[in-house]
Amino acid sequence: MIYLDHAATTRVYPQVIKEMEPYFYEKFANPSGAYDISSENKEVIQKTREKIAQALNAKPNEIFFTSGGSESDNWAVKGIAIANREKGRHIITTKTEHHAVLYSCKYLERYGYEITYLDVDSQGRVRIEDVEAAIREDTILISVMAANNEIGTLQPIEAIGWLAKKHGILFHTDAVQMFCQLPLDVGKGEIDLLSASAHKFGGPKGIGFLYIKEGTKIEPYIHGGGQENKMRAGTENVPYIVGMGKAVEISRKKLYATLNREQYLRDYMIHRVMEEIPGVKLNGPFRNRLPGNVNFCFENLSGASLLILLNEREIYASAGSACNADSSEPSHVLQALGVPENYIEGAIRFTFGEENTRQEVDEVVNLLKKSVKELRDSEQ
Repeated sequence: MIYLDHAATTRVYPQVIKEMEPYFYEKFANPSGAYDISSENKEVIQKTREKIAQALNAKPNEIFFTSGGSESDNWAVKGIAIANREKGRHIITTKTEHHAVLYSCKYLERYGYEITYLDVDSQGRVRIEDVEAAIREDTILISVMAANNEIGTLQPIEAIGWLAKKHGILFHTDAVQMFCQLPLDVGKGEIDLLSASAHKFGGPKGIGFLYIKEGTKIEPYIHGGGQENKMRAGTENVPYIVGMGKAVEISRKKLYATLNREQYLRDYMIHRVMEEIPGVKLNGPFRNRLPGNVNFCFENLSGASLLILLNEREIYASAGSACNADSSEPSHVLQALGVPENYIEGAIRFTFGEENTRQEVDEVVNLLKKSVKELRDSEQ
């Protein structure tokens, strides 16, 4: 098996599973209990909060656990909108955001909020001048993802954060693809809210967090008990919180080694495919992209057909976002880039992990060359 869909999800580290196991049976207590084993679980939750805060240069009380990236995005957009509606009802985002942000914005439009969906350039990058030009007196939030989940484009989040601060506007970034993949500093970038998800960096599915800068006016997401400082009620998922903490710890230790290796494989694959396969387009920039992300479009071909041929050889990639895999619609990200119609249906995304090798890249590219030729010959 050659797995090249790490942007969709990653394999859970064995050390993470080992760390989680005791909290399913030996240390199963509800953290809200009034006895010792509950207090111990409450303490381990706090330690995980501290690990995440340290990774972001944040404070532990600014980390709120959620079920993952989609919930964190929903909470950030809707929570800010509701809490600040008296100040204004205008939000700025981009056309290439994850659907968790875009659909949250569409939902708010039903209740009188106005959303500006900014265009991006041909590489998927938003222009700072366009962000500033869109700002109004009633703008309450700017939401721009740190790194695109489909094409890997890195956005100028530090510049956007400082721009938002200058105008007294809150700034949210979906960092699901960036956290524990590249260095992040919420203070340096003047970020008010940041979303992340554990299963993108070796942790379990179903757990993530939302960073909320201290003093940010935001509505609680789930009402009920006093968990998460009364901001997100519900008994804490202790095993998964512990697992996420261990995954953060492991990922941070080898962050630079991993990103350098993935970047090498990325550039090697891009070079081989662009040199050896005709009628191919790279989506996103050559350099200013996630270290492990490659997204191609093959002219006059079906990406789905190519994926089937790869799947038959146990090579696993995707056509784009895993959250939108069942949709027959062309990628909204590629449409926003202005990818021509004769290319857009032929999109395939390859995303690397630390276990991938150059030998695997060679095998995949060789099969791609053969498969593309076969498919094009069959259509002639």
